[in-house]
Amino acid sequence: MPDLALMLEFTEAPCFIKSAYIGVNIGTALSAMPSPTQVAALLKSQNLRHVRLYDADASLLAALANTGIRVVVSVPNEQLLAIGSSNATAAAWVARNVAAHFPAVNISAIAVGSEVLTSMPNAAPLLLPAIRFLQSALVASNLDKFVKVSTPHSSSIILDSFPPSQAFFNRSLDPILTPLLRFLQSTSSPLFLNVYPYYDYMQSNGVIPLDYALFRALPPNKEAVDANTLLHYTNVFDALVDAAYFAMAYLNVTNVQVIVLESGWPHKGDPSTEPDATTENADTYNSNLVRHVINSTGTPKHPGIPVPTYLYELYDEDQRPGALSEKSWGLFDSTGLPAYTLHITGSGLLLANDTTNQTFCVVREGADPKMLQAALDWACGPGKVDCSVLMQGQACYDPDSVESHASYAFNAYYHGMGMGSGTCYFSGVAAITTTDPSHETCLFAGSGGKNGTSLLNGTSLAPSANSTADQSGSTRTAILAGASFLQLLVLLMSTALQLL
Repeated sequence: MPDLALMLEFTEAPCFIKSAYIGVNIGTALSAMPSPTQVAALLKSQNLRHVRLYDADASLLAALANTGIRVVVSVPNEQLLAIGSSNATAAAWVARNVAAHFPAVNISAIAVGSEVLTSMPNAAPLLLPAIRFLQSALVASNLDKFVKVSTPHSSSIILDSFPPSQAFFNRSLDPILTPLLRFLQSTSSPLFLNVYPYYDYMQSNGVIPLDYALFRALPPNKEAVDANTLLHYTNVFDALVDAAYFAMAYLNVTNVQVIVLESGWPHKGDPSTEPDATTENADTYNSNLVRHVINSTGTPKHPGIPVPTYLYELYDEDQRPGALSEKSWGLFDSTGLPAYTLHITGSGLLLANDTTNQTFCVVREGADPKMLQAALDWACGPGKVDCSVLMQGQACYDPDSVESHASYAFNAYYHGMGMGSGTCYFSGVAAITTTDPSHETCLFAGSGGKNGTSLLNGTSLAPSANSTADQSGSTRTAILAGASFLQLLVLLMSTALQLL
């Protein structure tokens, strides 16, 4: 049964335009795919609240239940024929993959196929019927107010993308795109667009500067200017998003928002053929992208209007065919170790742990005070953190605040548990940072060369409603750290009742 606070969230349809957010794609072409509970724990530890699945795997959806994480489920291309040919098949798909999990799983959208218009042109005529059948099934299940239906497009369907004001969709796709855009408009659904400046840069034969692709700062005389609008473009990403908006406007569609469902940069490639697929460039692109998106910078055409974006991708997929770079887009390997650390100072997010162990667990900005106190009580109680240093007259007593004391306790638990996935979550009131929170004589675990890798003596992992022992009977994975389930439930109900 979903908790009361989560139920309250579903009294309104999900809105794609109120605030910017970063999500992540979860591919499964790994030789050693982590368990669903491990995936959920990693998402929580990295504070990722939006994910896109390439299918609707029941076990992963079960692991995401009651987490509040918004989920985009997908209809794989190979299922498009069946769903696009039969209303009953579409209804059965929604019943099995959406209705059976909602509202415990916060499913916000269905992505129908993947780049169908360019990767499977012969199946394109079935795309809109499939979308309409799925929408009808959602309406019949009273879920259409909560779950949107759209389809991801490659940015290559946009021709003459620069200057953006002259961009238009491939005219041969008009018979499909025009009614599709009308559908999105009528259902307040987004246009899903895959934006990969890496490929645009690679295919430009030197026309696109690397700095322009990577969001690096450009001098004014190096910015690209749209001669028709006089708008200045400092990166490929914004130019492609605005090209989509202008292309829609050309078809008299002006109120469909663009959500970038895939974007990223590979961190490894063949040095002879893929010299720019490097850790440095991946860090630069993704860090700048995250900062750009969450600051609600918008685009030159729509300044201040968020462009929600999903990073490609959570894990390196070693079983993907093709060049080395195709296997190397992940933030993490299959064990949860980071491929590299994202440098996104000031963003409030850290999407990969620091491999030098210089990460700390602190109170998340804006954390609910009641949840924070409960988490602190858990850490200093059942969590078995030595909180004596927080007593009056001790080194970490000042400043005497719940936030300061909780940061110390959270960080001690996090380092005491070896900085494992899920050990810096504390019911959502904690976050990982690379800034050392030590002050004066109060040294935090991990500071001053401490590696903090030994486990706390006798400490079991924090309780979780979603934790399950694996088939080998190993210790449960920590997904919900910081407060007992009973404490959490009481606080959630109290908070929810105050909102009624």
